[in-house]
Amino acid sequence: MHSSTVRRFLVLLSAFSFLVFAGACKKKVAPTPPPAPAPAPAPVQPTVTISATSTSLQPGQSTTLNWTSTNATDLDLQPGVGKVAAEGSTNVSPTDTTTYTITATGPGGTATANVAITVAAPAPAPAPAAAPDINALFSQNVQDAYFDYDKSEITADSRTNLQKDAEFLRSYPQVSVTIEGHCDERGSEEYNLGLGQRRADATKQFLVSLGISADRIKTMSWGKEHPFCTEHNEECWHQNRRGHFVMAQQQ
Repeated sequence: MHSSTVRRFLVLLSAFSFLVFAGACKKKVAPTPPPAPAPAPAPVQPTVTISATSTSLQPGQSTTLNWTSTNATDLDLQPGVGKVAAEGSTNVSPTDTTTYTITATGPGGTATANVAITVAAPAPAPAPAAAPDINALFSQNVQDAYFDYDKSEITADSRTNLQKDAEFLRSYPQVSVTIEGHCDERGSEEYNLGLGQRRADATKQFLVSLGISADRIKTMSWGKEHPFCTEHNEECWHQNRRGHFVMAQQQ
């Protein structure tokens, strides 16, 4: 009885020792930690583009700006437009060459785009027309009246000249004239002074009959002094028998 109890005790002790040894040899396993949360995605960089229907204008013309953007919460278009929608268009009329810049802002940063509009320089103002050279026009258009020998009546040829002279004086009312009576070398000095005056007066009266105011016309006589031609023949004498026009003044 005592002997079997001892054996039973030894068996139990051996089993217990084995269990204790097995438990001591078994490695404990740590629990698996939960997975880390995924990082938040980085904000996306905005993008923006801008264009114009025409980038070359004449003064006074306009053009249309068009733009689009992505990932932007704020858009600003300068100069002169300001805040705009994420996509749109607007008309502009720059007075000189201008670069338009649009700035897009969002959580991911900023982006810009621009378009240059060239405005042609205005055409230069035309130079003022030069004032007419009255002296040159007078010399080109006003002709003397010629007379027959020892006569002071207006000839047919002289009428044609004087009609043209009257047209010029009507066109330039600021012009006044002096009509000088001239004679050829034949006859006395006193006689030719009187004949020259009659020729100057006859020329004036013909112009007055054509509508030219008498107060624009003065007369005087040189007689046979100051001849235009100094040869002693009929051709030369004809040149000296005249009512000669001199532009007196410009009012």
